[in-house]
Amino acid sequence: MDMVYQYKWNFSNLEDAFEEGGELYNKKVYLFGCTEPQLVPFQDQAKVTMIPVVVAVVSPFPPSDKIGIKSVQRETEEIVPMKQMKMDWVPYIPLEKRESQVERIKKYQIFILSCNQRRAGLRHLMLERVKKFEYCLPYFYNPFQEDELEQSTVVDLLFPIDPKPVFCEFDWELDELEEFTDKLIEEDELPADQKEPFKDFVKEKVREAKNANREAREARKKALAEMSEETKAAFENIKFYKFYPVSTPDTPDVSSVKSPFINRYYGKAHKVI
Repeated sequence: MDMVYQYKWNFSNLEDAFEEGGELYNKKVYLFGCTEPQLVPFQDQAKVTMIPVVVAVVSPFPPSDKIGIKSVQRETEEIVPMKQMKMDWVPYIPLEKRESQVERIKKYQIFILSCNQRRAGLRHLMLERVKKFEYCLPYFYNPFQEDELEQSTVVDLLFPIDPKPVFCEFDWELDELEEFTDKLIEEDELPADQKEPFKDFVKEKVREAKNANREAREARKKALAEMSEETKAAFENIKFYKFYPVSTPDTPDVSSVKSPFINRYYGKAHKVI
């Protein structure tokens, strides 16, 4: 957080988007923030900077009530209810209207993804629980789009052996298991006496992945079959906008590193601003 707040980032472009004629004017919008580490120039030198980004989702209903928990280090992926991580979509109330009655607040069209887990409270949580907060990703599922996981033939492997676990990827369509295992042994990544246990481990992980892919396809078909025409139309019209801070003399220039990619669940933004 300190790396983000070392600069006074300017998001006047986001403010302008809510004004008449802007992309978000008079629309129901759900906002969440994220950071992107990038090498950018500032005051005649390039340095790795944590760039804050705001994603705006234009949708008649909350994009999701779930959060994804996934990192390179974590072998498994979790999709959990937001409330489990003390998160929720809450109305954005301008400072001058913070004294309004709740009934009047309901008319607001802007919501932000908020977490009410205080940083000080993290000290009292177990390390695994704290790490979950670090790896949280806003989750989105569009039943009209085939999920990458449904199409993927790659499994992430973390074979737990001492003194060093084996971490690698296996593609069941492109890789031949015997050759794949022999290569790991040749590269001293896998002890020779662990060859058969490793192969059994890979086969089990491939079976699990194929089952997960099949279940995901079936769940998507079921969701589509049960969906109302109104909801279908809403999903088809959901739009993602990705806002980067505007350039100022007091902040790094991020114009060269802008990307439409949001995260593995949302995919790419419809527009980058």
